[in-house]
Amino acid sequence: MPLTADERRLRCPRAHSFDVARSGYINLLQPQDRRSSQPGDGAATVQARQRLIERGLEAPITNAIVGLLALDPADAVLDVGCGEGYHLATIATRFGCEGHGLDISVAAIEAAAKQRPELHWVVANADRFLPYADASFRVVASITAQRNPEEFRRVLRDDGTFLLVIPAPDDLIEIRELILGKALERDRIEKAIAAFAPLFVLDRHERIRHAVHLDAAAAHDVMAGSYRAGRASRQARLAAISELDVTLSRDALLFQPARPRRRTKTEEAS
Repeated sequence: MPLTADERRLRCPRAHSFDVARSGYINLLQPQDRRSSQPGDGAATVQARQRLIERGLEAPITNAIVGLLALDPADAVLDVGCGEGYHLATIATRFGCEGHGLDISVAAIEAAAKQRPELHWVVANADRFLPYADASFRVVASITAQRNPEEFRRVLRDDGTFLLVIPAPDDLIEIRELILGKALERDRIEKAIAAFAPLFVLDRHERIRHAVHLDAAAAHDVMAGSYRAGRASRQARLAAISELDVTLSRDALLFQPARPRRRTKTEEAS
């Protein structure tokens, strides 16, 4: 249902209302949309990623990913599972376009809204629905985040692009071998392509790599930000690292809609 703005609040036709937070984001998360009282990334995970961003460790990878896109200032882009908003902010800065970020984590969206208040930030569960009108976006992005093919296709324009970024087999392979005790290389590309068929067809694939040097604090943040160091034995191995050269590696997949979006009865009647 469409929402209408009323000062610092949004209302739906059924009289439900959603407050706009002081930092500017909107929380549309309902009790049935969550499995815990605080779903998604916690504050510690968000802060770990922010420290890595501030160090500039993610910039080469992110800039290469954004460089694969082509947008005009009049276009709108949606980043699903946007986290602290770094990727969306980079896209909006590069192209001057309208940016919308969605994540289930309040901590992540609060951080994003404080950093870039001029962009549009929403807390919601992307696995259930995307709170946007049909064909709203020129680009929909999922960067190591949620996947909801039907909803992605619904909100993407027929001439739009879907960007999916997943960890490549050698991502963090050096630190994974030290901390996890093994360095398995799992290729996720074929599974990802199958997950989005038949709604999307792969147009382009690029593997993006960058080597970084981590000190002890950065190594801890890398593992905290990727959920890979939870057990006590792993924490002990992590604490023993003083410095390490690590590979950051992503598979960026650009998809095009396989067929025109199904028009609603309202659109057909207009």
